Amino acid sequence: MRGRKPTPAAINRLRGNPGKRAQREDIPRVKGGIPECPPHLIKDARAEWRRVSVLLMTAGLLAQVDRAALAAYCSAYARWIEAETILRGSGLLVKAWGGLPIPNPALKIADRAMSQMKAFLVEFGMTPSSRQRVQPINPNQGDLLDEKLFGESEGITPELLSHAERQRVQ
Repeated sequence: MRGRKPTPAAINRLRGNPGKRAQREDIPRVKGGIPECPPHLIKDARAEWRRVSVLLMTAGLLAQVDRAALAAYCSAYARWIEAETILRGSGLLVKAWGGLPIPNPALKIADRAMSQMKAFLVEFGMTPSSRQRVQPINPNQGDLLDEKLFGESEGITPELLSHAERQRVQ
């Protein structure tokens, strides 16, 4: 999709709808809370999952449907850590077959992982400028998407909060 990302309707309302365009009111709402950590994540990725998921849930920026996006971010984070560890051990340059110095292949891996991380950081509102554009999930509102998909509506429950505490402790 090209062009600027749409401004959340809540922000447009606060600004007084400067563009005077019709505003969507049928934006789907999703169930907030910490999704279950996928079992395929490696140790560093699981540690980042525990750290970030509690922070995002507390800020009202994490929903159950965000599991794959958060897992992808955590995998990119773990890949970046591993590549940086390799770079620390072997340096930025390595010798090629002919003995000439070339950039360490781990440098490209680290750069690509950082690019992937940045894309997810922006989506989750974890950069200073992107925090201005995210719309928190209101746990007190009914969850229209849950109602349409599953015929139920639940917000953040004590069970989810205790799950968040277990994630933080592990």
